[in-house]
Amino acid sequence: MSGGFLRQITIESDELQRRGSWMSRLHLDPWLLLLLSLIMGGGLVVLYSAGENGMAIVQSQALRIGVGLLVMLVFAQLDPMLYRRWSPWLYMLGVIALVLVLLFGAGAQGAQRWLALPGGLPRVQPSEFMKLGVPLMVAWFLGRMSLPPRLLSTLMVLGVIALPGALIIAQPDLGTAVLVIAAGLAVLFLAGLSWKLIMLMVAAGGASIPVLWLFVMRDYQKERVLTLLNPGSDPLGAGWNITQSKAAIGSGGLHGKGWGEGTQSHLDFLPESHTDFIMAVLAEEFGFVGVTVLLVLYALTVIRCLYIASVAQSSFSRLLSGGLAIIFFMYVVVNVAMVSGLMPVVGVPLPLVSFGGTSIVTLLAGFGILMAVHTHRRMLES
Repeated sequence: MSGGFLRQITIESDELQRRGSWMSRLHLDPWLLLLLSLIMGGGLVVLYSAGENGMAIVQSQALRIGVGLLVMLVFAQLDPMLYRRWSPWLYMLGVIALVLVLLFGAGAQGAQRWLALPGGLPRVQPSEFMKLGVPLMVAWFLGRMSLPPRLLSTLMVLGVIALPGALIIAQPDLGTAVLVIAAGLAVLFLAGLSWKLIMLMVAAGGASIPVLWLFVMRDYQKERVLTLLNPGSDPLGAGWNITQSKAAIGSGGLHGKGWGEGTQSHLDFLPESHTDFIMAVLAEEFGFVGVTVLLVLYALTVIRCLYIASVAQSSFSRLLSGGLAIIFFMYVVVNVAMVSGLMPVVGVPLPLVSFGGTSIVTLLAGFGILMAVHTHRRMLES
């Protein structure tokens, strides 16, 4: 009787798998895919208006999105335990790549952030990939021990986070360094870090501000901080970006001026309108309503990611998924605050909307890992 029962269970399980949707077979989460598609589709609409080359820049961005979606599909097929085994190696490769950037990297606009690949391949920015490498490594480290972590384990994790952070700051790329460090700290926070250690870290961070100001930050970075505090001190120089961005946001009103009717971007008042300041273009042309719709889509995406983290089946998967959700949230917060004049300009793009290649591929790879965590969990349950 036991054998007949097991055969019946096997037959029903096979029938259930045959009836599964094509998304389940491809390990894709339909809700997450829908939200990402809406964000990227809306981003292409705004980019057409913000870009100087119109359709050409949209086609280039669509190609980058296509590559990112392919990477997401590949990453979604892999079992989360593979990511757990590969985490230390991916982290070490990332650190080596960051060292190579400092030694042999290609520079642009006073920064050395890229590695030129042979054979005419496009340049890559290894610091972007550390937004995945650092949370993977921290989740691997913490997933092997009892939680919450003790003081010694916390100090070791902080060292793991600080090494790539320091290498990225040296490029210099303060914006990416902030996100990479935040990604690692998010995983550490989700591990149940005690409030005493959190307050100690906050106090240490506050005490390090004078050291960073005197010995780490470059002159242009200090200028950005001072401009944030008083943007009217140099409205035609250092304060130009923030002044024009806030003017674009304010002129949009409730419903905006209409698609393609923004004056700040089309008359070249707004710098970097298709990259870092594309949110200002959206606000000017689609108004408060358009900005609200985009922020709601972002919020729903973060909520879905946190749900995936909450039902994950291992400490590693939970910590990694939660960390990836928080880093995506940080992307949005930093860019919106920067464009609104609430934070210094640090060169962080609006996720999945701003023009760019490496950032989109990295983000979609992270979403592929989240889908792998969720869909492989369902396979184990069935």
